[in-house]
Amino acid sequence: MRKQGQVHVFSCLDTHLALDVESDSLHQIDAITAEVLRIYQDYSREEILQRLTPRFDTAEVKEVLAEIEEAVGEGTLFCPPAVTGWEPSGEPVVKALCLHVAHDCNLRCRYCFGDTGEFGGTRELMSREVARQAIDFLLNNSGQRSRCELDFFGGEPLLNLPVVRETIAYARAEGAKRGKVFKFTLTTNAVLLTEAVRQELQDLGVSLVLSLDGRPAVHDRMRPFAGGRGSSEQVVPHILAAVKADLQGDWWIRGTYTRDNLDFAEDAKYILELGIDRFSLEPVVAKLPDPHGLQEEDIPTLCAEYERLAGLYLERARQGHPFTFFHFEVDLNHGPCLPKRFTGCGAGHEYFAVAPNGDLYPCHQFVGR
Repeated sequence: MRKQGQVHVFSCLDTHLALDVESDSLHQIDAITAEVLRIYQDYSREEILQRLTPRFDTAEVKEVLAEIEEAVGEGTLFCPPAVTGWEPSGEPVVKALCLHVAHDCNLRCRYCFGDTGEFGGTRELMSREVARQAIDFLLNNSGQRSRCELDFFGGEPLLNLPVVRETIAYARAEGAKRGKVFKFTLTTNAVLLTEAVRQELQDLGVSLVLSLDGRPAVHDRMRPFAGGRGSSEQVVPHILAAVKADLQGDWWIRGTYTRDNLDFAEDAKYILELGIDRFSLEPVVAKLPDPHGLQEEDIPTLCAEYERLAGLYLERARQGHPFTFFHFEVDLNHGPCLPKRFTGCGAGHEYFAVAPNGDLYPCHQFVGR
């Protein structure tokens, strides 16, 4: 048995691929090479020949083994970890906050991890005093960073637009005193995104994350108003107006798929038909036995659906109408740096969430827990 690095062997749209984790090398391979790679670490050369020669020509298997061994020697297959640990230097540097300016919402999304805006507590809005304290915390702990990030979140942050407005002004003023600039993002369900509000946010330089789950039937089932009425009829025009108005593309469409729409490639088609070419559709975060939560038995269906989406992605590109799907935007030449590979998303050291009462959490998913 060979003790070496990780290689993921998979296929997509009848193309076989092998990804070496440590070297970040991606190989396009044939079917026989895929079979050899899948058992390469578990069996000796002789055992591999014995297992595969009933199905493949012995000379072909030997040729594949020679090519794999050459790639191993070059460090592009089964590359062992170059570093097994990492020690951060100095104190952690905070670069971003998720500001929960509203623990309230005008929708009652069925899969909401924030308990439809309550986050396990009471419905409340953040005060300007708490928002300012959060900005001070970020500036005081951002070290030598020249750029800081602030995401206005909820609930629905547009329910507390006055505090959003004042917080942006305060952050810019205080940041300027220290030679720092802010990037602002606001995540909204778009119900309150009227023309006047959209224009104000654009003038303030706020990037928008706009929630749209896809087809009206899907969106309305998962994202209704408190009385049960669907919200797509109201939010889609607001979203399209925002997309059309901001030609620089300082926006992103984010949808959620659940067990109720495992055919989410159809939702991608609907979003594209609206004229939107930058979006993501992400799996729901739900605890079982939540009926909307994804289950292990759904994985084959999900894999097939992502492959359908990949086919649509390539077809549109060939037709001259490409689109950007967030989770397909993988840079094969510039992967994450070593510290990022060890530390992951930054929750609790680079990034924090702030509740309306000022409590700090390592991530917005943890607020109220």
